[in-house]
Amino acid sequence: MAVVVAVIGGVAIGLIWPEFAKDLKPLGEIFVDLIKMMISPVIFCTIVLGIGSVRQAASVGRIGGLALAYFIGMSAFALGIGVLVGNLLKPGTGLHITGDGSGTGSRLVEQAHEGSGTWGFISGIVPESMLSALTSGNVLQTLFIALLVGFALQAIGGAGAPILRGVELIQKLVFRVLVMILWLAPIGALGAMAAVVGATGFDAVKQLGLLMVAFYVTCFLFVFVILGLVLKLVAKLSVFKLARYLAREYLLIVATSSSEAALPRLIAKMEHVGVEKSTVGIVVPTGYSFNLDGTAIYLTMASLFIADAMGAPLNYGEQFSLLLFMMIASKGAAGVTGAGLATLAGGLASHRPELVNGIDVIVGIDRFMSEARALTNFSGNAIATLVIGTWTKTVDHDRAVRVLSGKEPFDETTMLDDERTDDAELDDTPTDSGQTDGGETPSATTDLPVRELQASLV
Repeated sequence: MAVVVAVIGGVAIGLIWPEFAKDLKPLGEIFVDLIKMMISPVIFCTIVLGIGSVRQAASVGRIGGLALAYFIGMSAFALGIGVLVGNLLKPGTGLHITGDGSGTGSRLVEQAHEGSGTWGFISGIVPESMLSALTSGNVLQTLFIALLVGFALQAIGGAGAPILRGVELIQKLVFRVLVMILWLAPIGALGAMAAVVGATGFDAVKQLGLLMVAFYVTCFLFVFVILGLVLKLVAKLSVFKLARYLAREYLLIVATSSSEAALPRLIAKMEHVGVEKSTVGIVVPTGYSFNLDGTAIYLTMASLFIADAMGAPLNYGEQFSLLLFMMIASKGAAGVTGAGLATLAGGLASHRPELVNGIDVIVGIDRFMSEARALTNFSGNAIATLVIGTWTKTVDHDRAVRVLSGKEPFDETTMLDDERTDDAELDDTPTDSGQTDGGETPSATTDLPVRELQASLV
């Protein structure tokens, strides 16, 4: 609500007092500087933990391999859709936004490429020391060290588990600091929005609105057309019924702006719908690190918007290189509020540093776009679980049809499927006699009522 009020206030100030509004630009710039401060630790932690997830998924055999292949394929497809929509609409064209020193930054980038060439660029990726990569602000150096550390932890094997756990704790600390910074988003949004509207008039509001609408429509079509078609062809299930089944989780994600909050419920509901626990336990957690369809669409459209708005559009080679970097750098950060903004800043800083200052333009609407990308990521994970379960024959299709049709509702009070398991066990025992088919007397445990059995197990 604070961001909503700040955006409206910024627009009003920009329209009523344009000169005063321009003086508020440092508020947005300071907020962007705070985000840039978090880029290196966010990239390092997410890459190291992401590679750890690859090792874990690959160790479980066919299900893990299928999951990884599916996630990478769909993320690449989502990137392609984002690029297509962004290039067709060009929502930032005509804004002519400038950041302090952007021209200087552009010239320095050109000089660096002309003076040092390809080998100079490659050698610049290697930092002076492992720790300097985390403090120099060079994102490519951070990515390089993170990849080395991640693969080294893979080679160590089980002995590296404490180190991986330590990185996980550091990541929690880093994201907690990021959340603290995001509380300043309303102030940054107010300053950035007021300055943009003061300089460009109502055109900025229209262009930002076009970006938001285009992003939401793209995400909706991706989930209900592309992923829905995959679900229908592979699992023979309806994406609309699945969306109704996950309605409570969608509301939770909208309230928190993070798909992470709905992770436990997704696991419970996927087991209830008929997917085996082993498959759910592999696909869902791995998907939260690698199935970033919504984030991929967001990163592509936001990058193209900023480049067009600052009058420095990306050519197709730069788009491919930037988006490939973002697809790698964003692994492990799914479901974390604000991680998309940090990843966007990191990608632009690594490829076109002069564009980083343009991030303050979309700070005001990032919160609203965060809702859509979290919902898209969550939907993609649910659909992936059913699709991979179908491929590996670890899903009860008949039960899935009954559950999605509302005939076997999910128990919201316990989120457990105890009755289903117990009923199945009792169905295997004869009810008309005191003996089994083999003539043996059944154990006393099977004669207990279901609730007594549950109580005794507890």
